[in-house]
Amino acid sequence: MAPIIPPQSFPVVDALLFAPNCGQGMILITGATGLVGRHLVQRLMAESLPMRCLLPETRSRRLPWDVGDPQAPEIINGSVTDEEAFFRAVTGCHTVIHLENALWWGRRSDLEEVELAGARVLTAVARAARVGRIITLSQLGAAPSSAYPLHRVKGDVEDVIRNGGVAFTVIRSGIVYSPEDAFINHIASMLRATPLFFLMPGGGEVVLHPIYIDDLVEAIFRSMNLLRLVDTTVDIGGAEYVSLRDMMRTIMRVTGMRRILVSIPPYVLRWLTEVYHRLLPRSLMTSQWLDILAANRTAPLGNAYDYFGFQPRRFEETLLEYLPQRRHFVGLLRDTLRRGPRRA
Repeated sequence: MAPIIPPQSFPVVDALLFAPNCGQGMILITGATGLVGRHLVQRLMAESLPMRCLLPETRSRRLPWDVGDPQAPEIINGSVTDEEAFFRAVTGCHTVIHLENALWWGRRSDLEEVELAGARVLTAVARAARVGRIITLSQLGAAPSSAYPLHRVKGDVEDVIRNGGVAFTVIRSGIVYSPEDAFINHIASMLRATPLFFLMPGGGEVVLHPIYIDDLVEAIFRSMNLLRLVDTTVDIGGAEYVSLRDMMRTIMRVTGMRRILVSIPPYVLRWLTEVYHRLLPRSLMTSQWLDILAANRTAPLGNAYDYFGFQPRRFEETLLEYLPQRRHFVGLLRDTLRRGPRRA
């Protein structure tokens, strides 16, 4: 396994080695229309960096950026499991930023097909095309030996990339929140749907480490030019740890939706989630959701600064900027009636 380098083993001043476009060459992004992907594309466009995106044709019809912008990425149609399309996409690329995932909507079979099979194709074509480095996003707690399917598959993906014969950087992040996320917003939508109480997994004692989308994108962006992160695994989270119970209270305080928190065994919620999934195209609380909430998921608090040279934003202060203005009932209807992405 590649080393997880303690941040004190190199000086913070090394972060000054960072400079935009240090001869990076072409950058390929998978999962470019996802939450992290679309923010990263906008960040790279702002820096005028050359890039292309591998996207299924169904997703390339409506892109979340200005396609008329001269800095807009080149689009290659295909999926991460299509070896021929993937090879066309990586040819001539120096860096691959691999973000394609089935985190919020996929069953275990989807996770294995999209993420694990995709990672195997990625390493094969990247090695053949002589790609300089693969940067991939994972989850805090990922491990092949995990008892939870999400983290087990994520751990298997990490192993495939580490042993793929291409230089790599694995960034394990905490829960990512943003104005469009599928975690904090889904909690707010469920609060709107239940005017009296909220079913909370266990006692709410699980400790999470949420990170704002802009901070995670900044870490990925800077990692492209930090050579000391080659062949390493980095854990990153936000400015503070938050227990699930405190997170729920924070969301209720910010939105003004006061509810009684009712503790319920996680296995009961998993059963209810399966029932909801059979009745509706999507369940706001998915099995992946419950995997994340099954155990503490944290990184050392100073890692964002020690590895990447910046301080992440605080949780409640950031939520106050956008969460009270969101129309949570509209989000509830949209997210529960919309079907999951179709496979290419």
